[in-house]
Amino acid sequence: MNRKALLGAVVLLAVTSASEAAADGGPGPLGVTAVAASTPQSAKVGALFAADDADAGRLAGRHVCTASVVHSPHRDLIVTAAHCLLDAGDVAFVPGYRDGEAPYGVWKVAKVFLPDGWTRGQDEDSDVAFAAIEEQDGEGVEDVVGGNRFAPGTATGATAVTVTGYPNAAEAPIRCVNKPTAHTGTQQRIACPGFSGGTSGSPWVNGYGEVVGILGGHEQGGSTDDVSYSVVLGPEAAQLYREAASDSQGALGDGVHELGGELVAGADDGQLAGRDLRGEVGLGGEM
Repeated sequence: MNRKALLGAVVLLAVTSASEAAADGGPGPLGVTAVAASTPQSAKVGALFAADDADAGRLAGRHVCTASVVHSPHRDLIVTAAHCLLDAGDVAFVPGYRDGEAPYGVWKVAKVFLPDGWTRGQDEDSDVAFAAIEEQDGEGVEDVVGGNRFAPGTATGATAVTVTGYPNAAEAPIRCVNKPTAHTGTQQRIACPGFSGGTSGSPWVNGYGEVVGILGGHEQGGSTDDVSYSVVLGPEAAQLYREAASDSQGALGDGVHELGGELVAGADDGQLAGRDLRGEVGLGGEM
């Protein structure tokens, strides 16, 4: 996606508070992007940081992607774009991040789950990933901020969705409500301005509190600052979620392998032999 951060920031500041309030109170004006209000819903969305920056308290201006908490039995799972994740232990998640502050704490990524289509060749139709988050004081991240339900198989455009994410040039999340449309049989698109670099991994949440898309996929999220993309969440995403949800706090299950500290779901040992995923999966980068 072509990043026009300064122009995007000006557009966001020009959005009236009335428009933001309308969007928070319901579907709101479609296709209008505004700074997201601090609410229980927006707290489920957070920014991803390199773990070294998080450990050193260097948060302001250093977030690289967006992720959100999804419901899971162990209450420890986040979902993002596959191209946002590197390896377990190198990434931290900060839900509700604003202005250099971590109101709900800094949560370390313990395990990463990537689909086979991504590990084989960075297939844009597989640009979805999960990560398990370390507990803090006996609590999972979902215990603290809640989580939306991950809902693969939902028809594109069945309802309007809210997209919330963190542009690299902003220190607060933005949000937009609109109705997705089909781009191809495996990709969906949404017209929302200002979702530039850093918003990869932003959840598309419908009115039922279900994640039905993840900003990423086609051209790692989009080709202009006005249209964003997501893979259609189909059987591969559903299987990956099942594996991540069941294995996030337990032993590795079938189809989940550890390679250089990284957990990869959906691939067999032969497919991973001799592979260095560190050179294939980047943290952050352009959408």
